[in-house]
Amino acid sequence: MTSKSLKFSEFPYERPNLEKLKSEHIDLIERFAAATTAQAQNAIIAEWNALRTILSTNTSIAHVRFTLNVKDDWALAERKFMDENSPTIAEWSQNFVKTVLASKFLKEIEAEWGSLFIQNLEQTVKTFKNEIKPMLIKQAELTKQYDGILASAEIELDGETFNLSRLERKLLDPNRDTRKKAQQAKFNFLEDNKQDLDQIYDDMVKLRHQMAQELGFKNFVEFRYLEMGRYEYSPEEVARFRKYVHEKIVPLISKQRKIQADRLGVDELRFHDEILHFPEGNPTAQGNPEWIVAQAKQMYSELSPQTEEFFNMMIDRELMDLVTRPNKAVGGYCTNFPSYGVPFIFSNFNGTTHDVEVLTHEAGHAFQAYKSRNNKVIDYIFPTYEACEIHSMGMEYLTWNWMDKFFGAQTSKFQFYHLLRSLMFLPYCCAVDEFQHWVYENPTATPADRKSKWHEMEHKYLPWRIYEDLPYAEEGALWQFQKHIYASPFYYIDYAFAQICALQIWSKSRKNMDEALKDYIRICEIGGSKTFLEIVKAGNMHSPFEPECLDGIIEEAEQWLDSWKN
Repeated sequence: MTSKSLKFSEFPYERPNLEKLKSEHIDLIERFAAATTAQAQNAIIAEWNALRTILSTNTSIAHVRFTLNVKDDWALAERKFMDENSPTIAEWSQNFVKTVLASKFLKEIEAEWGSLFIQNLEQTVKTFKNEIKPMLIKQAELTKQYDGILASAEIELDGETFNLSRLERKLLDPNRDTRKKAQQAKFNFLEDNKQDLDQIYDDMVKLRHQMAQELGFKNFVEFRYLEMGRYEYSPEEVARFRKYVHEKIVPLISKQRKIQADRLGVDELRFHDEILHFPEGNPTAQGNPEWIVAQAKQMYSELSPQTEEFFNMMIDRELMDLVTRPNKAVGGYCTNFPSYGVPFIFSNFNGTTHDVEVLTHEAGHAFQAYKSRNNKVIDYIFPTYEACEIHSMGMEYLTWNWMDKFFGAQTSKFQFYHLLRSLMFLPYCCAVDEFQHWVYENPTATPADRKSKWHEMEHKYLPWRIYEDLPYAEEGALWQFQKHIYASPFYYIDYAFAQICALQIWSKSRKNMDEALKDYIRICEIGGSKTFLEIVKAGNMHSPFEPECLDGIIEEAEQWLDSWKN
């Protein structure tokens, strides 16, 4: 059996041998420094890339197996090993990076690997040094604690026990009292874990601030923008984007929320009503998870030869774990096994509309990784976060014409729901982002201060929100369900930027599907070899930082919603 036919369950895992890995890095450094030609140094960089590829693959295998069952002893041990030793491995890698950057053949190296490769190496040196290793280990441990709390949820409701993913069906129940009770149970769980969640985040914020200052940055905001590869824009430009959303999109959504209340037949929308868009319930796929995958297989065979090859491979090699179950981590993600040139999709199907959305979303990430699998630098498989999300959200819209395969007579409802939710998501993204900027600009704030600030953000960006009989939510605690805030700081406004780009893909696909697909595949193939705004340009899209771009696409989407008839 070749590596090209191995299924995920057959992927061999090898815990990194630290002594061997350290020796290999020392050898690379010594041979690179002794090399007398650019060609020889480039060959050694290729060896380093191969070493990182193996390490990344084993790290991903350990991560996936942990999220499949957060109580699996083997997975817990490997996660602990990776968390504790990754900073040391990063130190060895950075020693090689410093040697590369000191090369007299740097121009030739740049010509071989690309200017972004050099820029990323320089960023690595600025955002890591040996002194922060203990902080990185502690940060990983705190993230694991947070994951464990959410994954361990056992919420009692109506004689049943739910994890957070399964509870979604109750939160979407057409019966208003059921939705209200489900939200109360959900926030009771959050409040029961209040002390631990507050402490974990407080420790994280202070740790990250200390880490940034140790590296010479003013605060974690400055550090994180560089670490995330945000080379083309600053917090000021992000703030202007948020201002646009606040001034232009929040009023639009406020209007839509009033229409939603009328559609549901309620006098005033409450928080437990917000995610229900139709009185009879949101549209759901007309079959079980196996049926959904079978429909997706047919859809991707019709979309393009490239997507057909990709999705068949994902099925044949069992590279998807889609259904929720006890002790499975919450949420959905896509990761990659670069040694095998394949991605992996993780989700929590729970019988809601989101089952189809998360599949197409993560399939967008996975398709992009698959199309970039032969990029010669491992860093070029995935781009930065905001570019990654164009692929995922763009795929959601490219598959619109096939939604009847999943929703049947409810297809029109789904499309209305999907487009409206895309717009409604933008103010929430901005609330999360402005909240995080405040948090890391005020690292000594208390947990109570943070909840108060979140309450302020809801009032600003989500002014329609009315909590009823949810006192802990009213305090400003909802953000603690948002894993990104804990585990991936500042990775959220990226969704808003990408949504603006994805809406352009939606618009283009309505006029010329072939062109939309051609542009989409092009940016998937680019992977991480270009920056965000370069990828936007290569996809024939406008930057989300251009007000005229925002005006045009938001107006088109609003017109579509206003003209919709069920």
